[in-house]
Amino acid sequence: MTETMTLQRALWAGRAMSALVVIALLADGIIQLFVPAQIAGMLQETGFAMDLTRVVGPIVLACALLYAIPATSVLGAILVTGYLGGAICAHVRMGELGSPPEIISLFLGALTWAGLYARNSRIRALLPLVR
Repeated sequence: MTETMTLQRALWAGRAMSALVVIALLADGIIQLFVPAQIAGMLQETGFAMDLTRVVGPIVLACALLYAIPATSVLGAILVTGYLGGAICAHVRMGELGSPPEIISLFLGALTWAGLYARNSRIRALLPLVR
């Protein structure tokens, strides 16, 4: 009975962590698609062209959707990790090691996998923390 309760808690904790990731990605994708002027300064600093928001926005939304759907969540997690890794790389290239956007990207990447680990028994079996 205790093990079942622990698994249920882990499942709900994983869902909550994953929901935070999906909400953050949806917000990012929507801003890039519909309000690119909000991030114009940041894009200019990183060296990316403004018209890339029309490409990156849908990609971020697709990653969020793939991560949110249980059947495609592993693929989504891999794609989210790649996207966030690119964001971290852009800030490292600019000499902003430890900047808030970089820390947020790192946090979201860790949260992506922690949420997936907690809600997916196949991932827990593949990467056991304790044997």
